[in-house]
Amino acid sequence: MRLTTKGRFAVTAMIDLALRERTGPVTLAAISQRQRISLSYLEQLFGKLRRHKLVESTRGPGGGYSLGRKAAEITVADIIFSIEEEPSEKRLPDAGADGRCSTEELWASLNRRTVEFLDSVTLQSLVMEQLAKGVKIEDGPAVKRVPATAQAPRRPRVNAPNSVFALGRALATKR
Repeated sequence: MRLTTKGRFAVTAMIDLALRERTGPVTLAAISQRQRISLSYLEQLFGKLRRHKLVESTRGPGGGYSLGRKAAEITVADIIFSIEEEPSEKRLPDAGADGRCSTEELWASLNRRTVEFLDSVTLQSLVMEQLAKGVKIEDGPAVKRVPATAQAPRRPRVNAPNSVFALGRALATKR
C-alpha cells in the first residue's frame, strides 16, 4: 500500500462529505473551497471513488456527491485502495545463492499491518473525532450562490442596428 498525498486528499474530502451529508448532496466546489484542494484534482479523485461505489453523484441543480454507503461501513483502507492506480504489492526478488540478505518479509509485514490498521479506522470514527474537536458545520452550502440577475448589472437597451442589413433598412426608412 502506498500512502500518498492523493490518499490524504481523498480521505480529507470524504470526511468533509460525511460531515455534511445530512444537508443533501455536497458540491465539489464547496469541498474545494473549504479544504483548499484543487477542484480539478477533486474531480479526478471523486471519479475513482464513484467507480468504487464509495460515493454517489446527483446531477442538476442541488446536485453534488453523497456517500455510497454508511460512513461506518467505509474504511480509510477502502478510500486509499480506490484511488491508487498501481497494484500496491510488487514482488521483490528473493535472496539468492549470492548470499544477499532479503528484507522482503519485513516490508510485507509492515504493509500488512498498515492495511490492517487503516482497515480498522472507519470514516464514521474520523467524523466523530472532527466533531469532538469542535469542527463547525454550516447549515447552508459553503459556496454562496448569487442569483443570475445579481451577478452582472443590467445593460441599457441599445437601439442600434445589429447588422449591415439592419443598418441599411434603418437608413432607408429615415429618408
